[in-house]
Amino acid sequence: MNGETSDKSAESGSATEGLIQKAYKSLKDSEAAQAFQYLQDALKKNYEHPEVLYALKCLTWWRERIKRLEDFHSPYEKGGFILSQWKPFYAFAGSIREAPFDSCLYALRRYVFSLALASFGDVLGDGTNKQDPEVLLQVGRCHKGVGNYEEAVKYMEQAVSIREEDGAALSELADVKALLGDIRAAKVLFREAFFLDPQNIDLLSLESEMISRLRQKVAELGYEGPELVEWIPVYGSIWGVFSIRRELKPVELGKLKQSILSLENDLRSGQDPGLLKPRLLNRYFRLIDYYENVRNNSDMVEETMLKIQFIDPVIYKQYRN
Repeated sequence: MNGETSDKSAESGSATEGLIQKAYKSLKDSEAAQAFQYLQDALKKNYEHPEVLYALKCLTWWRERIKRLEDFHSPYEKGGFILSQWKPFYAFAGSIREAPFDSCLYALRRYVFSLALASFGDVLGDGTNKQDPEVLLQVGRCHKGVGNYEEAVKYMEQAVSIREEDGAALSELADVKALLGDIRAAKVLFREAFFLDPQNIDLLSLESEMISRLRQKVAELGYEGPELVEWIPVYGSIWGVFSIRRELKPVELGKLKQSILSLENDLRSGQDPGLLKPRLLNRYFRLIDYYENVRNNSDMVEETMLKIQFIDPVIYKQYRN
């Protein structure tokens, strides 16, 4: 008798797993209604299955959001709304009692970003928006979301060529370069992005192991929120993650020195050092890079090192070593 019960349980479990995989395949094929039906059928076979419960809650969340697309008239607005919901969804998924299931998240990601890509594809369709950097970035993000990294790079590079000093765009291009294994290019782009505009970089959108590990290690030092993103380039330089340097143009050197002077004055005036100090350190590092690339500038390197020692002896020791 016990053997028959065990066989039925195994058969039911196998059927449930089969339905879950069918649901995920349907999601990847953009067939959300069919996926939902498979999950409901799986729930009837095992109403306590944690992955079924998790997947149903996640898909239900998205079905409610997708209904709201009727409120938007333009494809651009629809695509933008879909992408804007990814971060809130991750917060929701993290709050579900059942443990997260990566297979479910991956299938949903494919579904959501494919849906957004279809909307932005309509925006690009007539050719009038092919030079709009924001549209190009959104299309690149969608391709990245569905795993088409080569296509993502193509669109992101076009966007960056128009908005050369957009830190957020540079960070996303760097991330895709890293995912493709072009580590050298990724290091250059990440370093530039975190120098130009760290506060506009969405850390949660960056997926490559290089930046994920760096973010985690800096967070383990106790930094969080806006301070975390400012300290990432500091420790990225110290730990050799942002090790690829580039030469500065004369106009860039002038802006760098002016920025350093302004930050030094802000710190001396007693402003909150939480963001100012790592931002200033990052600029000192870049200035040292410049001096080291120019002959007979060892005195200027040493002078800058002394400034680092004055504002943060611990960082000075780590950087010097």
